[in-house]
Amino acid sequence: MIGIWANVAAIVIGTLVGWAFKQKLNDKYIDALWQSIGLLAMGVGIQTIVSNMSASKYPLLFVVSLAVGIPFGTFLQLNDRATGWINRHFKSGLGEGVATASFLDGIGALAILGPVTAASTGNTTMLFTNAALSFVCAIIFGASFGIGMLLETPIIFVWFSFIFFVTKYLSASYFSQSLVVEMSVVGGFMVMAAGLSLLKIREFKTVDMLPALLIPMIYFLFV
Repeated sequence: MIGIWANVAAIVIGTLVGWAFKQKLNDKYIDALWQSIGLLAMGVGIQTIVSNMSASKYPLLFVVSLAVGIPFGTFLQLNDRATGWINRHFKSGLGEGVATASFLDGIGALAILGPVTAASTGNTTMLFTNAALSFVCAIIFGASFGIGMLLETPIIFVWFSFIFFVTKYLSASYFSQSLVVEMSVVGGFMVMAAGLSLLKIREFKTVDMLPALLIPMIYFLFV
């Protein structure tokens, strides 16, 4: 669990550092940071899709996942409920920032395999590597959206802990390389959509996409 706590600490410390910088920035530079985050998310999303799609053994699974998961999330109004609550209680637009940061820090081969490796072999190298990347991202997000980005920490903690405990106590083989690949492809589209939204090219309700990430997990329960 120390690797998971390292990721939480990285987000907390990085956010606080970014928030401290934010006090010295005017709106022009904050807007520039938003653009940087949008480009970063798009780049990471595209790279994740391309690098994992060639390794996919189920080329139609991501299509089904998006086609089923996004309408289901829209039906449940996940985005309106989650980001709406955040924006009502905190700064407007913070919900989008929390969602984007959570996708960047929690979706992808490094983030998913980190808890799996830690639970199965005790090796926390991948988790600490992810923590280093999360620290840098947290500084940028903290400078852009403020201290409210600390809301990301319970999301990452619960997600990583879920993967860790499933691997350690339920099924060490469930989060296989094949499942991680399929989840990464779907997650890549989610991260790219978040980047497009931040760049205001096309607005996506990214939280509504979360059920799409569950489709590969459900499918692999039966496979």
